[in-house]
Amino acid sequence: MQPDDARWMALALRYAHRGLGRVAPNPAVGCVIIKNGRVLAAARTADGGRPHAETVALAKAGVAAHGATAYVTLEPCAHIGKTPPCCEALIAAGIKRVVCALQDPDSRVSGQGFAKLRAANVAVDKGVLAAEAFALNAGYLKLRRTGLPWLTLKLATSLDGRIATQSGESRWITGPMARTRLHLMRAQNDAVMVGAGTARADDPMLDVRLQGYGGPLPVRIVISAALNLPRDSRLAKTARFQRVVLLCDETAPAETQSYWRNAGAEVIQCNTASPDAALRALGALGLTRVLCEGGGHLAASLLRAGLVDRLVLFTAGLALGATGLPAIAALGLASLAEHPRFQMISTENLADDVLSHWQPV
Repeated sequence: MQPDDARWMALALRYAHRGLGRVAPNPAVGCVIIKNGRVLAAARTADGGRPHAETVALAKAGVAAHGATAYVTLEPCAHIGKTPPCCEALIAAGIKRVVCALQDPDSRVSGQGFAKLRAANVAVDKGVLAAEAFALNAGYLKLRRTGLPWLTLKLATSLDGRIATQSGESRWITGPMARTRLHLMRAQNDAVMVGAGTARADDPMLDVRLQGYGGPLPVRIVISAALNLPRDSRLAKTARFQRVVLLCDETAPAETQSYWRNAGAEVIQCNTASPDAALRALGALGLTRVLCEGGGHLAASLLRAGLVDRLVLFTAGLALGATGLPAIAALGLASLAEHPRFQMISTENLADDVLSHWQPV
């Protein structure tokens, strides 16, 4: 390693971060090309996953890239897909050294990109800021290794863990800053998921409402065994313009499935009683990062199945009491040891609300 390797990789990671929620099923990759201590070019993988970060950066750098060092957050691809392999583009451009954070677990790439570079006498160093790169692309890496997307469970609750009054009133428990942060989270995820109860009660749009935002919108997912969803909902009216995926059982009425398909939604049959089966169906669509905003029953089923990778909790300075609706329904677990336990990794004040991030222990 060289003294500035971490500095330039950190810059590549910042570019990669801009691709979250925009590049699935591809990873969010950043590339920085450095020569004589100067940045020749910096880029991320483009929206939709093509072109790759290396290709964009090389095009920006032009002939000046000859003899330069490329800092890439994930191993350059070695296979021919919709575009030529990035490792070959780096070789053709005359890059003399490639510094990489992580090896790509994709079987079409894993180690082969590095091997091709070394065979062409390009120096390769890997493992620079590997932990940071792993956290950034946790969704892509998990999907490649397990077939499951990275799942973030978001809860917005009162001080006593309630998400609505006894009558179901929930707008708004948290304040404007918390809601803005939620929309940023939506923009950085491939999909937003709710259960049928939330879809019926709240008639959500599940879109991104950030001032000046013009990027891709997340896929909107509803899990509903029988597809008993309101046909005059905002999801139904906008399915042709923003992608809607409905997960239902095989027993869902054929007429209802046909209606939703004609409305523009994708209807996928799976065992909705199994959270694992539902998430595998989403993984098969190439979704790497899913944000769950569902109600208490969906939250409980995901927690009980051990499928929550990150818990994001917005807590408001409000007490609703025992008659309020709980954020998490009954888990049906007997002993304390069986209950899911989380470790706090960060906390932040958002005006009158508190945002905390938790990971499973």
